[in-house]
Amino acid sequence: MVFFNIQAKIDLDNIVISLLEWEKIMLSVVEVTRYVDDIVEICYQIDKFAYHQIAKYNDHLKYGKYSYPYKRNKNTTWYIIYDIDYNKNIFINKIISNYLTVS
Repeated sequence: MVFFNIQAKIDLDNIVISLLEWEKIMLSVVEVTRYVDDIVEICYQIDKFAYHQIAKYNDHLKYGKYSYPYKRNKNTTWYIIYDIDYNKNIFINKIISNYLTVS
């Protein structure tokens, strides 16, 4: 199973707000909702992955042991930071973009 902690839920809310307020491109509520729903859908698939990538950036390791890079387009990658418990449950701890990741 996949669980979202409070910070990950806040991150998703902040993505919605940021996309709605983005001055570069005007997005509708429907487009923004679809965008965030795509991220959530990827999160719910993580427990089915055969391989889990160890987080490599220090910014990510603060939030979890594993990181899944979801490449949204040629410029934007969303990193889903998570942990796995002994029952193989996934705990999504943080969702951060490549723009906020310090390598």
